[in-house]
Amino acid sequence: MPAIVNRKSKIVNGFTLIEVLVVVVLLAFIVTALMAVFNSTQTAFRASITQTDVLEGGRSMMGLVKGDLETMTPSFGRMPSINVNNEIVGPMGAVNFCANTNSSFGPLQQSLIGSDYRRTNVLENIFILGRANLNGQDCWLGAGYAVAGSADGLYSLYRFATNHPVTAISPAFIFTNEFQNFLLGITNGSRLIDGVVHLTVRPYDRNGRWMTNSYVYAGAVCVGTNRNVWYGAPAWGEVGFCMFSNTLPAAVDVELGVLEDRVLQRAESIGDFLARSNYLAQQAGKVHLFRQRIPIRNVDPSAYQ
Repeated sequence: MPAIVNRKSKIVNGFTLIEVLVVVVLLAFIVTALMAVFNSTQTAFRASITQTDVLEGGRSMMGLVKGDLETMTPSFGRMPSINVNNEIVGPMGAVNFCANTNSSFGPLQQSLIGSDYRRTNVLENIFILGRANLNGQDCWLGAGYAVAGSADGLYSLYRFATNHPVTAISPAFIFTNEFQNFLLGITNGSRLIDGVVHLTVRPYDRNGRWMTNSYVYAGAVCVGTNRNVWYGAPAWGEVGFCMFSNTLPAAVDVELGVLEDRVLQRAESIGDFLARSNYLAQQAGKVHLFRQRIPIRNVDPSAYQ
């Protein structure tokens, strides 16, 4: 009788094509989710670094301006003549404190998110006359700030600084010559920070009123007079001024607006002026604003009587 051979069939276990595809799709979803988390983390990290840099730069700038304002001292020089057109005529005289709209840059207007309103950024040229003891010698101090555009940066803030012995020079020379020469060649000053799109100062009197070319009345009594001050025409919500003789503000409000670095770099890469302006007009959320009210300790009360 022939032998019976029992042959067992071999069964090979494996994944079907559908199973493999399902696994690949799931892995793709997992990798995509991980990449999204990684990118958001990196974006948040870069944003925090940028904000830290802007905050440090802005705070340093405010500290520098505060230091210059605190040394402000009246020159007790004469008030120049003003003609019927509100123009200064004749010799300028010593200027204690001055701010005027920067003619090199028009105001940058930016659309506010979720609103029909627009923010107007204004840049002013600022001059401060101070007095201090330097190395045992009584000296006049001159400090100033102005924004200029350069080949390697937009809205670059520069600082002017000088000092002279009180017995060697008239304080009028500092404003009429040295500071005016600085404005003609701003980039010769010390470059402090880029991306400054807003810089204004507002003087306030001893009663906390903004010192402008408008007198303040309470009934029929004038309670706010500004002596020995020349005021310019209001422009974009700000009023230019030059203070002479013993007139100083009791306090000064300083406002500084600085663009984030990445926005500034993007703007610098746009060669067309109109396209660059349109881009910056949509970046109101990328401007960091700093504001501080600084008391002036050398204010002369008789200037307000």
